[in-house]
Amino acid sequence: MNKDRIVGAAKQGKGAIKEAAGKALGDSKLVAEGKSDKAEGKVQNAVGGVKDVLRDALKT
Repeated sequence: MNKDRIVGAAKQGKGAIKEAAGKALGDSKLVAEGKSDKAEGKVQNAVGGVKDVLRDALKT
């Protein structure tokens, strides 16, 4: 597991918290920021997964 996967997972968590807080407070901007953070985290996590696969493939 590399740094991108860890940071991506953290961004997903942060986004989920922002989104929930925005919904609770009725703040549509915060909800949108949370969704954006979650999407960014998913992409970064996926990039990390690809890096892991490539690294493992190159080891063999």
